[in-house]
Amino acid sequence: MRFMMFVKGDASSESGALPSKEIIETMDRYNAALVKAGVMLSAEGLHPTSRGFKKRIVNGKATLVDGPFTEAKEVIAGFWLLQVGSREEMVEWAMRCPAEVEVRQVFDFEDFPAELQDAATSEQQLRAQSEWQRT
Repeated sequence: MRFMMFVKGDASSESGALPSKEIIETMDRYNAALVKAGVMLSAEGLHPTSRGFKKRIVNGKATLVDGPFTEAKEVIAGFWLLQVGSREEMVEWAMRCPAEVEVRQVFDFEDFPAELQDAATSEQQLRAQSEWQRT
């Protein structure tokens, strides 16, 4: 099972301020535990929304809107992608995380009903091809 943990942004992260040395060291210890346990697939911090953009579709036409996104009530400052054996194991890792997080399960092939598995198989093959090309 794969889960994504999101760290919510705040005024500090949206200002572009980097975390303190103590926070980085704490996160580094947590990340090392995840790697040692073999559950971390990815972990990244994100630049503030002022450095991003949104693609919107209005009346069938694609447009770009540059950040910052002041209308966003909640922004994401970073994330972890973990592969664990159960929801209970994910709860344990979330409880050990030194940050306040939101956790969401990622869809896996088995989550799709039979009538959608052909499309899901195609996506699974594309994902495998993409991973192969990166190595």
